[in-house]
Amino acid sequence: MSRTAASVGVVIPTRGDRPAQLRAAVEAALTQDCTGQVSVVVVVDGGHLHTVADDLHPVVGGGVRRSAEGARSGMDGGGPHSAGDDGVRRPVGGGGAPRPAVRVLPNRFTPGLPGARNTGIAACDTDLIAFCDDDDLWLPGKLAAQTRLLADGGAEFASCGIEIEYGGRRVPRPAGTDRVTAADLVRSRMVMVHSSTFLFRRGTLWVDESAPRGQNEDWDLALRAAKRHPIANADEPLVRVRWGASHYVARWADRIAGLEWMLARHPELAVDPRGAARIYGQLAFGHAALGNRRGAARWAVRTLAARFGEPRAPIALAVAAGLIPAATVLALLHHRGRGI
Repeated sequence: MSRTAASVGVVIPTRGDRPAQLRAAVEAALTQDCTGQVSVVVVVDGGHLHTVADDLHPVVGGGVRRSAEGARSGMDGGGPHSAGDDGVRRPVGGGGAPRPAVRVLPNRFTPGLPGARNTGIAACDTDLIAFCDDDDLWLPGKLAAQTRLLADGGAEFASCGIEIEYGGRRVPRPAGTDRVTAADLVRSRMVMVHSSTFLFRRGTLWVDESAPRGQNEDWDLALRAAKRHPIANADEPLVRVRWGASHYVARWADRIAGLEWMLARHPELAVDPRGAARIYGQLAFGHAALGNRRGAARWAVRTLAARFGEPRAPIALAVAAGLIPAATVLALLHHRGRGI
């Protein structure tokens, strides 16, 4: 793949309930200093297409042609679905020089984040696919750094460091490596390998729409990518991840289902003692947050059996005993740029 020829399709799913942040995410993608053409597909999942298109008016200018057509079934394009290129596409900017295309489409596949991402992938004809959540922000140089990595190293998939924004603070979270392997992602979730950092060759990967309520679809995708070829990582904070606005942070039953789905889908996660203890500890904490003391105790025992020093076990037991609320634990961790 030629570095100068690599075009990038940016997929941004949205529910339409964060218009200011969505505008910022689209603008940050359009203003990247990437040598190839950059286009943006905003996929509306459960929201109103017209409202989202109108919300983007300050960024992309004139009237928007909106698409509400259903998907065509089939396997063309190398993925689980196919979709026509019939959404919003219009140049913006002045002086006769068009800016990159922006399209607004409805989610044509399974409702939820995985289906929205796959709708965006199917709508793109670019060399590369990038993801960005509608509440996150690419920083300058993100695409340039990652496209260089893919062009120079022959990798299929790239990530980068992040900075976590929470409660008015920003905490950088680099990975400490320029190469992320499957073993790394088994041992640790590696929060910096975040969906908003993903850049990969179109046609190599699709999001698994069986992920419960979209939980851990990004971890699963990164792990599948790393099993194919180590992930190239630009290890500097090039994406701002805003935790305060997440739709998923406290949906404990969904988080439990997502972790159990990962254990079933990737059995190797239960083999590495450190990685297994981390997941079991998260399950213990999730049950504690739901008030399920028995479930929390059961998973805490499994956590300590896998790795006695895993701190999530006593934290989960403290929450289950009512000594500290789960929300307080999360707030304390998030202020440090950490999660449970």
